[in-house]
Amino acid sequence: MEEIINKVANSKLKTIDLEDFYPEGKRVVFDIKQWLFQELILKEKDFRASIDAYDWSTLQDSFVALTCSADAIIPSWAYLLITTRAAPFAKKIIVGDLELLENSIFQEVISKMDFSSYQNLPVIIKGCANKPIPESAYTYLIQCLVPVANNIMYGEACSTVPLYKKKK
Repeated sequence: MEEIINKVANSKLKTIDLEDFYPEGKRVVFDIKQWLFQELILKEKDFRASIDAYDWSTLQDSFVALTCSADAIIPSWAYLLITTRAAPFAKKIIVGDLELLENSIFQEVISKMDFSSYQNLPVIIKGCANKPIPESAYTYLIQCLVPVANNIMYGEACSTVPLYKKKK
């Protein structure tokens, strides 16, 4: 009987699964609408009082998206003021929605990756994930891999979609 050889395991093929880099932490949409007068007008004195009364420790180790769901004009200093209070507790704070928050989180994660181990090698970017990986994370990952990888594929080792091959 012949021995079964796992050719994928013995190849130079490298796999990147962005799910392995998924930062743990609660994602929070922090809506300031509740702190506006009639959910429309920001009165500075009342706004500051609301900020002072809020328990910022509830954002401990969270990723926070600051937003206002009311159709109100919010001065930029309002989000900055909130950030000064939330920053000691939150892992990351952005102004926007959850999608923008995830994009920002993954851009930071990918920018910190060391791509030297993929130099001149074939790379598979694993596609199926159980965690919410934004599409933009994959495009940013490709931008970082193109200068170093020999070729880039997407999917699983048994069924990949070729995306890039370095010209010789």
